[in-house]
Amino acid sequence: MKKLIFSLLLLTLFVAACQATPLNEQEPPPYIDTGIDAESWVTIPAGAFPHGQESHMTDIDYDYEMMVTDVTVEQYAKFLNEALASGGATIGEVEIFADRGDISWTVEGVKGYYPGDPFDGYKHEEEVLPGDKIYIPFEDALRLSRDGEIFTAIAGYENHPMTMVTWFGANAYCEYYGYRLPLELEWEKAARGTGVNENGDGLPFPWGYEIHGHNANFYASTDIFEEMYGKLGSTSPVGFYNGKTYSIEGYEDYETIDSASPYGLYDMAGNVWQWVGDDHHDQHYRILRGGSFFTYEVDLRVWKENGVAPYHYDPDVGFRCASD
Repeated sequence: MKKLIFSLLLLTLFVAACQATPLNEQEPPPYIDTGIDAESWVTIPAGAFPHGQESHMTDIDYDYEMMVTDVTVEQYAKFLNEALASGGATIGEVEIFADRGDISWTVEGVKGYYPGDPFDGYKHEEEVLPGDKIYIPFEDALRLSRDGEIFTAIAGYENHPMTMVTWFGANAYCEYYGYRLPLELEWEKAARGTGVNENGDGLPFPWGYEIHGHNANFYASTDIFEEMYGKLGSTSPVGFYNGKTYSIEGYEDYETIDSASPYGLYDMAGNVWQWVGDDHHDQHYRILRGGSFFTYEVDLRVWKENGVAPYHYDPDVGFRCASD
């Protein structure tokens, strides 16, 4: 019996190993041109939209703009090079404090000054003091190569979303170019538009009421990147799900469904979680929206959110910017 259990355990481990290549061991993918311009923006007009799972009509009484795609690895490399050259960022270690200062650890990477947040002393609130904050850590999953203070996107990942970036790193990028992170309400309206069905329900997904594997990059969607790396998958280039059929050497043609939001924004569901700009003074976390390649399709619904600390970073966390 012990031998049988041990054999089954080995089989389970072998199958798991065959299903997924750890992110820090993945070979860069071939470059895939989606035809979507990562520098483009759209205007979201003022007006009411269905908010939340119950589709309560909520008004945003001003126009604003949002990036059509997430910020790419190439774009973020450009920011780092400019910010480091101008003194707006530095390279070094940052001590991170958590759980009301009871726990701390040190991270090396690119950092920059942040003026701190208002602090009201709520039970679950964590104080964010002025000082240097980590933007990106120097870890294996980073899709950047570094030569001193010069960063370059790893070939194949140039037009993939920037990941391993903290809230501070996302906020710094937006502010450096005169933009800002979108607020939660702004993000949701840009993702789902203003339409409702006969029951008064707004879109649960940016493209409609149902989700299929060729709409977005999510866990077990059986996309090209799961064929390359196993069920864990990986990020896809920004704007990948735009109705094109991609032909990659070694893989059969892969058809995508054009899955832009009603305003023409891509990857508002899946690929990577996206930071938003709200600071909830009575909470210790910031909010992520949109789901990722590492979450099931249930997390891609436009009203879903994920709360994490502002110094959090992961291979499935990115962002896009907004502007007034």
